[in-house]
Order: sequence, then structure tokens, then C-alpha cells
Amino acid sequence: MAMEAALVSVATGVLKPVIGKLTVLLGNEYKRFKTVRKEIKSLTNELAAMEAFLLKMSEEEDPDLQDKVWMNEVRELSYDMEDAIDDFMQSIGDKDEKPDGFIEKIKNTLGNLGKMKARRRIGKEIQDLKKQIKEVGERNARYKGRETFSKTVNATVDPRALAIFEHASKLVGIDKPKAEIIKLLTEEDVRASEQQQQQQPKIVSIVGSGGMGKTTLANQVYQEIKGQFECWAFLSVSRSPDMMNILRTILSEVSGQGYSNTEAGSVPILISKINDFLLDKRYFVVVDDIWDVDTWDIIKCAFPATSSTSRIITTTRINNVAHSCCSSFNGCVYNIRALDMVHSRQLFYRRLFRSDEDCPSYLQEISEQILEKCHGLPLAIIAISGLLANTEKTEVLWNQVKDSIGRALERNPSVEGMMKILSLSYFDLPPYLKTCLLYLSMYLEDSTIEKEDLIRRWVAEGFIHREGRYTAYEFGEKCFNELLNRGLIQPGESDIYREVKSCRVHDTILDFVISKSIEENFVTILGVPTLTIRNQSKVVRRLCVQGVEKGNSAVLIEDLVFSHVRSLTMVRGLLEIPSLEEFRHLHVLDLMGCFEWEDHHLENIVRLFQLRYLNLQGTRISKLPEQIGRLGCLEILDLRRTHVRELPASVVNLRKLMHLLVEGLVKFPDGIAKMQALETLKDVNASIQPLDFLCGLGQLMNLRNLRIHLDFEVDPDTEGRNMVGEEHEKALVSSLCKLGTQNLGSLTIYGWGNLLHEESLCLPTLKDLTISDLPASWQVSTCMGSLRNLQRLCLSVEVLKQGDLCTLGALPSLLVLYLVGKTESNGKLRITGEVGFRFLKIFIYAGCCKPVDLMFGTGSMPKLEKLEFNYICLVEANSLGFGIENLPCLTSVKCITVWGDDGIVEAVKTAMERAASAHLNHPSLLFQRFRPCYSCDISL
Repeated sequence: MAMEAALVSVATGVLKPVIGKLTVLLGNEYKRFKTVRKEIKSLTNELAAMEAFLLKMSEEEDPDLQDKVWMNEVRELSYDMEDAIDDFMQSIGDKDEKPDGFIEKIKNTLGNLGKMKARRRIGKEIQDLKKQIKEVGERNARYKGRETFSKTVNATVDPRALAIFEHASKLVGIDKPKAEIIKLLTEEDVRASEQQQQQQPKIVSIVGSGGMGKTTLANQVYQEIKGQFECWAFLSVSRSPDMMNILRTILSEVSGQGYSNTEAGSVPILISKINDFLLDKRYFVVVDDIWDVDTWDIIKCAFPATSSTSRIITTTRINNVAHSCCSSFNGCVYNIRALDMVHSRQLFYRRLFRSDEDCPSYLQEISEQILEKCHGLPLAIIAISGLLANTEKTEVLWNQVKDSIGRALERNPSVEGMMKILSLSYFDLPPYLKTCLLYLSMYLEDSTIEKEDLIRRWVAEGFIHREGRYTAYEFGEKCFNELLNRGLIQPGESDIYREVKSCRVHDTILDFVISKSIEENFVTILGVPTLTIRNQSKVVRRLCVQGVEKGNSAVLIEDLVFSHVRSLTMVRGLLEIPSLEEFRHLHVLDLMGCFEWEDHHLENIVRLFQLRYLNLQGTRISKLPEQIGRLGCLEILDLRRTHVRELPASVVNLRKLMHLLVEGLVKFPDGIAKMQALETLKDVNASIQPLDFLCGLGQLMNLRNLRIHLDFEVDPDTEGRNMVGEEHEKALVSSLCKLGTQNLGSLTIYGWGNLLHEESLCLPTLKDLTISDLPASWQVSTCMGSLRNLQRLCLSVEVLKQGDLCTLGALPSLLVLYLVGKTESNGKLRITGEVGFRFLKIFIYAGCCKPVDLMFGTGSMPKLEKLEFNYICLVEANSLGFGIENLPCLTSVKCITVWGDDGIVEAVKTAMERAASAHLNHPSLLFQRFRPCYSCDISL
């Protein structure tokens, strides 16, 4: 078995990696250990059988108690065995020691299985294991009466899954409650006193159980009317609120400044700053997911009570919290209702069938019975339809799903029944997806989970691996999309191409995931006061610290065993441990956002020989240990938002490093060409790098994703001409050309340099290109001829010319085009059949808040499906409709216009609505007005 194919699983622990490592010990390199080779081979064969058996048992939703105890013992055993092997490998690598101690460790560990007599010879222990496996298999065969559902793996995000989360025009059953909320926010309240109406902001508190869609409803109202206010904010509170983080988020959103620019200060100081900023403004704020009155009593102090034109929405599951919110200002409680059967059916079928399909007659009765058990809970419908979408559409299998739900929903549809549905969805997952899902328990409630970070952690933990032509990261994207398709995670933010780049986990699903993780001793969570865990194992495998206050950690970690921890995640707080050396088997160390961590905390990190993932993002680390190159297993290093400005020379010895993420001011040492495993390199400032770096860049044969900043024109120290700029530019052009003929698939360039004028810049492998801040003198035709495989292009130019469209239209593989820039003085852009764009599917144009006159002629963009206009100023009557009737494949249109002449804006909106209605495809239309807070400049 190839080592890169070794998988860690919640079902089998690390049995597969253990088998892989034992296989290495049977290789030629270790032939001198003849006395133990026979025992190792026998053990390897037995573990392979155990792994296959555990995988089979993991599909059982409710295994026999004896089976479950045995499964847990074997899984825990696998971790201890791998630690022993790693220690052994390290010892013989350094000291050439005999492996007898290693075998003794294995014997002692095997002897700890509960139903086996201690300290038996390894041969006898293996025989006992075989006997137990046989007995368990026979017992399960006798009593096993149900079949598992068929499983499929989707490579991409199913659009039917994303349809559930689309904007209001497509959300099922959202129109009526949204209109009701807006009416409550805008109409006069006859019950309130005249003085109260004049002074207080209006508030509506949406209340309902988990899975009812409170957040979705609040968000749709927020998106609909926020443009009518001067400033706005949307924030989630959750059960364990970090008040500093919440108040900084409010200040950041209402003021328009970045979160990192909001000073921490104290809670009273932040409240005062927010209050002062909002005092003379019309604001609209949504405070989502409040769990107690005390939390609201703090948050409400940030909002001026004398702004009758401002509006607030809160959401909560708890009635007395809702009433407390409303009593604070001029408000009312809105009880969210479950979906009726008509809307339940729409939501259910949208996920299971295409728009041109109907539910087969033989499944209609079963579908109705399933929906009756869901009681109109959107989350329940999404989860069960996600399961059925991956199940063959036969009456037998759908009946099994229906029967598996049982009577739980009839007894308690909001809690017990929901957990039953989630349990059913969980056990339908293949083993690797179960593991990926349970790992989400490491994240805070209501947090936004970045897709890239999540996938990299999956890779580092060993949950996913390289498969065929796909890299480990690309396979991770498949897993992410599959969880999204099944409705087990919800899409968060999207990038400029409308690809999902982050996700969220619904509270109810997170409850289930945490419960399951603890049951399997998969994750140990510290610092959540509302989380009370019984019978949690003292042996920690993955540790997540979520808010340990200084001085309290000693009590929390009492009796816990850290020597076997594989993963340490610090979300909030600083765990008081003597040294990182205590975590000697650590694979993953994630300190993102832990401002308390400084250089001295990393003193012993070079002794973590198994470390694969190191995330220091947002810490106060300013210097990496000089000997960091000794971390021979390190695959991912994240230094964004740290104070590190120079990498130590030994970093080039990290021969397995695949993803390196830095800040633009970080300087590299010579020798980067040695880092042949690199696949991702972001964000490098080329102007401060040595010539060796720019030359060596082209030798990185596996580099697939490069994000680079160019500023060769000006020396940052002298503010004069950079005297070595020309030599550096030539080296970088040469390296980019080499990468462009190897594996480079994505290139992002910020700033500009003379290299962008190079006709010789040849990038035939490139599929994704982003270039920003290009001057008016730059010609789009430059270096575009070699981009024959380019599928996605994002350009930010100072001036966009008609001729540029003709050049871009000639790109033979272009599917997505995002253009940012002002038009020429006449403001006209015309796209006709002669321009090209024969296969373009998505076209997004951001007009930098400048006047635009864009028109699509007959035969233009024949395959275009999605059209967006962002931040454009409508001043010309001949912009009415934009000629969208000439786009035969169009399915959706979005137009965000800045504030201007009301008459023209309304005329354009009416014309577009008329054109969309007359179009053969009846494309969806979203028309929004936007008022920029400060600057009108739109950039990438």
C-alpha cells in the first residue's frame, strides 16, 4: 500500500496508516530485523482483516453493545500502535536501535483489550481476535435485518442543493413571512405611545425552534432592505458568546472598516464607540441566535435608544429572550411557522428532481408519508432529501428510509425526530465523509468555516488523500461538495465566480456532530460551559480549546492524557501547558486568531517530528525557530497576519511542504527550488525577493496555485527607481513561462510591472487568471494569445475599451469572465456575434460606480447563463433592458446599481422585468440599489 493512500477514519482509527507503516517495516530497508519480521507480517494480515470488519460494522446505525465495546477498543488500540511505531521509526532513524522494544509495546497494547487475558503471547492474542471477529460476524449475520442505502460521490456541487439557499425569489415559502416582517418593521405601531414611537428604534424578534429557518428569514429581510439605511450589520451570537468579538464585529460592519482595524479595548469602550458612531445615523442590525437575556442586555447597550428611524431584528429559540428583546425598544415578537405541505413538497422535490422532472407515481405516496413526519421543518426536509438524493429512486429503498425515521418525529418533531433524521443521514455516509463531517465539531457554533482551511486540515489529519489524477486538495473539494449536496453543511460566502468558498453548520447539526464525536472519542472539547459530557475518555486524541480563561485550564485538563494528542486547536484562550513537547505525537497545530501566542511558545515545536499542519495566522509570532527545517513531515504552513517578515534559511528543507501561505512582506531565503512538493504559494511580494527566489520559482514542478504581488517600479526604501527591477522581471517572466508549461492552473497577480507587457509570457496550462490594478496604458491583447486553456478570467483595468472585448472573446475555452473597469469616455460597450465568447456561461461586469451603456446584440454570447452588473450607474435611457432578449440560454440576471436618478433606475428596472418576462427561459431577476458608505472605487 502506498503511504500517501493511508487514511484516518472515525470508524477504524488509524488502522490503515498502521498497516502501511508495518508494510514499510517488512521492506528491504529493514531486512536486518529478521527475528520479528514473521510476527510483523502476521500482525499486518490480522489488522487488515480487522480494518475491513470495522468498516463493515461502521455502517450499522445501532450496533450490538458488545460489538461497540470491541470496536472502540480496537480503534483506541490503533492510535497507541501508531504512536509506538512512530517512536520506533524515530529511534532507529537516529540510533539504529533494534526493534524488540517496539514489538514488546505492540504485545503490551494488544494485551490491554478488555476481553482478553493480559500479557498473553502475541500469537495467542491474534487467535483470540480472530475468534472474536468470527463470533461477532456470525451474530450480526443472524440479527441483521436491514440493508444499507446505496452511496454515490458527487464531484461538483449539485445546483439542486444550492437552490435551497438561493436568494428570496427562489426560496420556498419565504415570500409571505418576509413581507410580514418588513411590514412590522415599517408600519406604525398603534399600541406604542407617541413619545415611545418618536424616540426608540423598531425591533422585531423572530422566535422558533431549531431548523425552522429563522436565520434564513432574517437574512432575506436584511438583504432586501439594508440599502435603505446609512449603515448595517448582521452578526451571530450563539450559546457561548465572545462579547469582545461580537462588539468588534458590529463596529466593523456599521463603520465599514476591517475587523482587524477595530481596537480590542474593553466591552464598555466598544459599546461607547458603537453608540457614538450610530447616534446620528439610520441603522439596520440583525442579531442572530441569542440564547439568554444577559447577553442581549449587553448587546442592546450598543444601539442608541433615540433613533426612531433605525431597525433591529433578533432571532432566538427561547420565548422569554424574544420578549426581553422587544421590551428593550419599540418591538414585537414574530413566531415563525413551519412550512405547509405545498411548500414542504416544493422544497423536497426541488432537491430530488430537475425542473423538467416530476416525481414518479410510485414514489408519490411514500414522499407524502416522509413529509408528514418532517412536520414542515426546513432543516429536516433538507437533510432527508439530501439522503434520498444519494439513494437509488426505488420504492423499496425509499420505504426503508421512511421506516427508519420511525415514530420519533411523531413524539417530538423539533428535537428527537430531527436527531433521528440526522443520524440516518450520518450512517448513510461513506466512512471518509463521516470522518470529515465529525471534524466540524472543532469549530465554534455560528462560525464561518473557510473551505480551503478546512480541506487542508482534512488532508493533514489523514482523512483524505491523493486519488488518481486528483490531488489530495482536489479530492477534499469533492468531499466538501458532497456534504453541501446532502444538506449537512450550508453554503457561506461565494467568490467572484459564485463558487462556494465557506460554509456554516446549523446549530442542530453541530449538536449532533459534537455528540457523535465525543461518543467515538474523536474530539475532546474544553471551555464550553453549556457542554456537559459524561463518560468522556481521559485519553485525548484531538483537543479543541474553545474559550479557556487564564487560571482555569488546570481544572479542565486534570487527569487528561495529552501524550497521544494528534490535533490541537486553540479557538480562544491560552491552555496552560508546560511545553509543546507534551504533545509529542501532534500532527495538527492550529492557533489561528490566538493573539496570546508569542515567539517563546514555539520553543519546542521543532521536536514535534510528526507535525503536518501549522497555522499561526493572527498570532503575535514574529520569528520562526531557526531549526524549523527539522519538521520533515510538515505539509501546510500558514503565516498570514503574523509579524513574521523573514523566513529562516532552514525552511527550504521542508521537502514535504505543499501549501505555504504568507503575507506580502515576507522575504524568502535562497534555495526555494528544493521545495519540490509545493502546490500552493500565496501571497508573495516579488519585488523584495532575492534573484535566487525568482529563478527557483520556475523549478517548482508541482506548483498549481500562485498568488503574487508585483511592485518592481519603486524601491520601497528610497522611493526611487528599483535598479534591479529589469533583471528581476526577466527572471520572473522566465519562471512563469516554465510553470505555465508544467502544472500551474491558477495565477493571481496584484499590482503591475513591465512583465505584463511581455509578448513572450506563455501560459498554456493556465485555467484561472486574475490580474488587478492594470493602468490605462496596458493592452488586453498582450500575452493573451497563449491562454488557450483559460476557463476563468478576472481583470481589473483602469479603462475598458471596445477592442478589449474582441480580444477576450477570441479565447477558445473561456467559461467565466469578470471585468472591473470604467468604460471609455463615451461609456459604450457593444457585444455582438462577431465579438466571440462562443462558450461563455457567466459574465460579470463591475462598472466602478461610473456611467455605463452596455448592449448585447443578436448572436452575442450564445451559451451565456448568468449575467451580472455590479455597482453600475444608470444614466442613459438606452440602457433599458441591456438587450438580454438576445441571450438565448440566459437563466438569471442580477443588477446592483448605485444610487442615482430615481426615474431612470425605476425605468431600467421595469424594462428589465419586462424583458425577463418576455424571454423564452423566463430568467430570474434580482435588482438591487446600493449606496456606498465611503468610496465608490470597486476593486478585486
